[in-house]
Amino acid sequence: MKEITKITPTDYEIMDEIKSRWSPRAFDDVPLSVSEVKQLLEAGRWASSSFNQQPWRIIYGIKGDPVFDRILSCLVEFNQDWAKNAQALLLTAYKNTNNEGEHYRHAMHDLGLFMGNVVIQANHKGIGAHQMGGLDPVKAHSEFGFTSEFDVATAVALGRYGGDPDTLPKDLRADELEEKRTRFKVDQFAFNGNFENKIED
Repeated sequence: MKEITKITPTDYEIMDEIKSRWSPRAFDDVPLSVSEVKQLLEAGRWASSSFNQQPWRIIYGIKGDPVFDRILSCLVEFNQDWAKNAQALLLTAYKNTNNEGEHYRHAMHDLGLFMGNVVIQANHKGIGAHQMGGLDPVKAHSEFGFTSEFDVATAVALGRYGGDPDTLPKDLRADELEEKRTRFKVDQFAFNGNFENKIED
């Protein structure tokens, strides 16, 4: 099958690894190795974080190992239906207290920077990453033995681009095949002055 490509209509030139990135739900059936997944995590490892506290914690499972199935069981049914065909799954969490034991309000920002590195490194290697908020964080917290100073955030499905959209539930195929990506314009969310709520205009 021909690999799906997306049109990204940028107003300013950006690097190809960002421009060509998208979030597939259908993945090629070529396995991912532990070393390939750890290479992505290595990219995340070097993300910046407030006072270098590195609050991110990641559980990873490779398709075929028990951890993959345990992560899958924590997803909502909608996501289980397609994520079961990924070649690896991640569960992301963050430390909610800082080095002084106080509430760490930058932790989710830092986790986001970590995952930003991961998805760009993944795209550079021809690996798609689809991040999911649709999971049961309480179940995942218990399932993987997190302590109270950690919160579960998201799950991530990983696999090589080039999957067959026909493997997806019918209602998801159109999204997978949509050629043009869309985003708000820069001037809608970035202001050289006071905030304006242009998104709702």
